[in-house]
This record gives sequence, structure tokens and C-alpha cells, in this order.
Amino acid sequence: MVAAFPVECQGERHVHPNADVLQGTLDLLILKAVSLEPMHGWGISQRIQQISRGVLEVNQGSLYPAVHRLVKRGWLDATWGTSENNRRARFYRLTAVGKKQLVEETATWRRFSGAVEDILATS
Repeated sequence: MVAAFPVECQGERHVHPNADVLQGTLDLLILKAVSLEPMHGWGISQRIQQISRGVLEVNQGSLYPAVHRLVKRGWLDATWGTSENNRRARFYRLTAVGKKQLVEETATWRRFSGAVEDILATS
């Protein structure tokens, strides 16, 4: 059984109840999920959980403030549409600026996680 780690947001800081998670991790996950195809908030949450094989969970109370922040920064664009359940929903898509930011955030994350892995691999 795989333990799930909720990704939560308090203002600009993202935290897990038992450990600090880097600021910006939730933003990176959202940008990556939306880069695959435009989707509504619930879909973003489900996609993150699906791709992480159930390890990461993003609750709605953390997701929507983060998504709104990314729209405000110009990294996501929002339009109204109809969900697969025939409900009205806002669909989010990555903007050109958001694509650039995703590349930058991904490179930063890979450098950081590689450095942490190097430290953990030492004996």
C-alpha cells in the first residue's frame, strides 16, 4: 500500500503536515498537469494523483487558491466550458508565459532534487 502525501498550501508556502515541501512545488505540479491538456480544477487534482500513482493528493482548498494565483501571474488562462459530467466548469490552459515558467521550474526542481539525491547517496 502506498501512502498518499497531501500537498497543501498556506499562502505562498506549501506544506505537508509532517515535512516541509519546497515553495512552488504545487505550482509546478499544476503547470505540468495543465501542460498535457486544458482541464478543470477537479481534473487537475485527479491528474496529479493519477500520474503520481496515488502518492500525491491535492485537496480543493489548496488547489483553487494556487490555480487563481497562476492565472493572476499570467501562467494559466481560464475559460468557461462544459465538463464530462455536463456541468459548467472553468478550464485552465497553459499560456506561452506559463510554458516558459514550466521549463524554468522543472530545471530548478531537477537541479534541487538531484543535489538532494547526491547527498542521500553518500555513505
